[in-house]
Amino acid sequence: MTWQKSSYCAEASNCVEIAAGSTGDVVRLRESSAPGIELTTTPDRLAALLNAARSGGLADL
Repeated sequence: MTWQKSSYCAEASNCVEIAAGSTGDVVRLRESSAPGIELTTTPDRLAALLNAARSGGLADL
């Protein structure tokens, strides 16, 4: 599995990393400072989360 860091991450910072599962129906997320802890989701659910964040839909959380 190949992990990719966020483009907003500085070299020495804690970063969000993402990797696709082998079948493409799972997306894995982790923080670079805690690589042993992973979250899994689907591409559709991740897209919905990112769209909500971009549109300000998570402001009340």
